[in-house]
Amino acid sequence: MYPVLPMTLILLISLMSFLLNSAKCPAQNAGLNQPNTKLNGQILTQTISEPTLRGHIRFLADDLLEGRGPGSRGDQITQLYLQTQFQSLGLLPAATPEGIQRAINGKQGTEEADLDSLRESIWTQAVPLIGVQTHPPDSVTFTHHSETLTLQSGENFMSNLGQTSEATSIKDAEVVFVGYGIQAPEYQWDDFKDVDVRGKILLMMNNDPEDDPNRFEGRKRLYYGRWDYKYQIAAQQGAIGAIIIHTTPSAGYPWQVIQTSWSGEEFKLRNDSTPACKMTGWVTDQAAKQLVALSGHDLGELRKRAQSNDFRPVELGTRFSIELTGQVRKQDSANVVGILPGSDPKLRDQAVIFMAHHDHLGISAERNIDGDNIYNGAVDNASGTAGLLTIAKAFSALPVKPRRSILFAAVAAEEQGLLGSQQFAQAPPMHPGLLAAVVNIDGANILGETHDVNVIGNGKSNLDGILEQIAKSQNRVVTPDLFPDRGYYYRSDQFSLAKIGVPGVYLHSGINVVGKPTGWGKEQLEKWVEETYHQPSDEYQISWNLSGAIQDLQLLALVGLKIAQDDEMPKWNAGDEFEAARLEAIRTLKASRAP
Repeated sequence: MYPVLPMTLILLISLMSFLLNSAKCPAQNAGLNQPNTKLNGQILTQTISEPTLRGHIRFLADDLLEGRGPGSRGDQITQLYLQTQFQSLGLLPAATPEGIQRAINGKQGTEEADLDSLRESIWTQAVPLIGVQTHPPDSVTFTHHSETLTLQSGENFMSNLGQTSEATSIKDAEVVFVGYGIQAPEYQWDDFKDVDVRGKILLMMNNDPEDDPNRFEGRKRLYYGRWDYKYQIAAQQGAIGAIIIHTTPSAGYPWQVIQTSWSGEEFKLRNDSTPACKMTGWVTDQAAKQLVALSGHDLGELRKRAQSNDFRPVELGTRFSIELTGQVRKQDSANVVGILPGSDPKLRDQAVIFMAHHDHLGISAERNIDGDNIYNGAVDNASGTAGLLTIAKAFSALPVKPRRSILFAAVAAEEQGLLGSQQFAQAPPMHPGLLAAVVNIDGANILGETHDVNVIGNGKSNLDGILEQIAKSQNRVVTPDLFPDRGYYYRSDQFSLAKIGVPGVYLHSGINVVGKPTGWGKEQLEKWVEETYHQPSDEYQISWNLSGAIQDLQLLALVGLKIAQDDEMPKWNAGDEFEAARLEAIRTLKASRAP
């Protein structure tokens, strides 16, 4: 039996071989300034290990971090952990344009004391938040002439202060059914027509129309189907309140997720000046049927009418009153950003971003039946943040760095509406035209290795070709979004970057699990959404099979490496909704560099 060589010795031998070949063939290798992509790929895949991933998850999902709620002590501990981990890997602070310039130009300074004085502001990008903890009434009442309908807060109705105020009062506001509540000129669609809904309460369907494959891309949910769009459009129309009808198929998750996600403190960026309704709310499907029936209408019939672009808002003649109080406070979180400078003098001012959100829901005032009130967010997204650190460790181990710089961004307040990545996109530490692509990690596969790779946003950019090529090398097949009706592309942080033109890669767990019967993987994922998503039960489990997570992280690392090595930056496919933003970013970059 031959002796087994330690991994470090194997890497050393590989590197020595590479250096010798470079010396013998200078014309082909042109020195160390042209990294050996194949060798780098081998080192990346060998360095990404389960012990590293599991250790980070275990820490980040521990009760001591109290669910990593924005602005909490657990949030601060998380930020410090990320900074020190980045620092230990040899990354350089990169949360500001000045920090990035120092990093890529090799001008970090010689005095450690100077770095220490700047370290907090350089490693972190402030995410200034304002939070509102709503105290809803025990019940709310809808009135239609002499008849009334009372709904119970939490049980079948959820309400929140939509504006950053400590109290709001709505008296006898009329309820208007506005279908999907969408204005989409490119699809010749306007649910509002010329109807004045100022001062009204809008009752809105979730999702977007899906009956016609030529409109709204059929069953594929677009941003128009997202709850945040619906609240925004309601405020723009002058409505004082908006209530979305929940169904599990239209939301992609059960009512219990609404109960947990909308009962805690709600945050927005302090510099956000967009209009907001006085009240935002959700209502169960059954309660919505009762509400519409109170007005003498049938919800099923109204839904049918709303599938046509001829639909006009229906004034229900029902009145609604509510008194909401709450607590408003300023809170601060932060994005933690480090950089591995690139090796190519012509390309190192460009970057590939690896991104994951480090926050979760924090602590609830109420305990579940098991006495637990900590929302640990182990899968969502301690696992993704751990994956970010695992990939960072692998890239830092490369003897010759990639041509483009690699930016590692752990962003805040994703669960509050992608606020950390929104702040990053509003004030990027690098010009958007220099950001080659973003690789977003939101959740990890805990079921084991899979034969498939589920790509969210498949078909949007030429990154598809890179994904397919590398997945094939893993003997895996790329599949498009398994649940296109859930709008996953618009529910995670790569969406914020897409809005400033940066193409992205975002994976979900495959479902064709190695060694398991057909359908088992999908069944497990659906069960997780039904029972664990945004619940205290999302806790670290030693029984998790993380081999599939390692498989996915290796894939993402190789995708990022390929992007970092290519001569050209990725492009959106012609006609994609974000292509114009990319072209504008490139135009403004060129203009800024013009003599």
